[in-house]
Amino acid sequence: MDNIDVMVLRAARDWRAAGQRVLLATVVRTWGSSPRPIGAMMALREDGRAVGSVSGGCIEDDLIYRYTRAHGDQLQPTGATEVVRYGINADEAHRFGLPCGGTLELVLEFAPSHEDLHTLVSRLEAGELVRRTLNLADGNVLLERPDAHTALRFEDGYLVNTLGPEYRMLLIGAGALAEYVSTMAQFNGFSVTVCDPRVEYMDAWAVPGVHKDTQMPDDAVVSFRPDQRSCIVALTHDPKLDDLALLEALHSEAFYVGAIGSRRNNQGRRERLMIHFGETEASLAKLRGPIGIYIGSKTPAEIAVSVMAEILAVKNGVQLPGEMSVAQAKERHEAPAL
Repeated sequence: MDNIDVMVLRAARDWRAAGQRVLLATVVRTWGSSPRPIGAMMALREDGRAVGSVSGGCIEDDLIYRYTRAHGDQLQPTGATEVVRYGINADEAHRFGLPCGGTLELVLEFAPSHEDLHTLVSRLEAGELVRRTLNLADGNVLLERPDAHTALRFEDGYLVNTLGPEYRMLLIGAGALAEYVSTMAQFNGFSVTVCDPRVEYMDAWAVPGVHKDTQMPDDAVVSFRPDQRSCIVALTHDPKLDDLALLEALHSEAFYVGAIGSRRNNQGRRERLMIHFGETEASLAKLRGPIGIYIGSKTPAEIAVSVMAEILAVKNGVQLPGEMSVAQAKERHEAPAL
């Protein structure tokens, strides 16, 4: 699931806990082009505040107009649901900013249960996969733990959506680069943990919303329990901190494992891991370094953009051409002109 959807569920949970009335909207069907995928969610509070998105903005405006006190209306009674469709014809598609021929269908839940939302968010934050089944007739929700992720189903009066786990990032090293990477990662929906046993670095950490871990990095990787939606990035340049953490990460399910450093440092790291820890070229195939895509970056902020772009490409299944790698690009730029 997109981590923005976890944010939507957290907002809905918190608003319900505060006694606010909430509408939860989910995209359940699309025809033609659609700004947001099936399963995308939005939470709408009774005063018009919204988190998440189901379109490019016009449908959100219509939902606010129809269902909030911002325009003098009231949300529907607790437990009620409704199915609405936008973009049935060309005029309506144009009105709501949908692409030509685009149509989407939403399930609206009015005042979903705070207890259900609290349980769901807690399980997602714990890294669980959760199947949420909504009975449209009465608004009741069943939460189960499935064996595998399945596509959203909307049929026979039930909405069945498999959610989670959220994308997570573990950063080794709490320096300036980690602050930029963690900020960008949070903007892109990752839950971020930074690990650094060096007190002077952790005391200076200033990025809100990041979990802090002061264990030795290899222990932190074990505690982090990386899964297929986890990435681990070593940023200290210190082999005493990076190497053992990378060893643990390489033998996990993390979709991305990488370390900052020059081409020479990266080669030295690989040689150390093979000589002292029995790794092989095959076992190190997953290790990325130098990390990032080549954009001529020099400053910590620019390097963070480069690193985050590569992580997102791997997450989204994009095969980057070799010439975009930092190593190949630098070799090409350093090659003598013929």
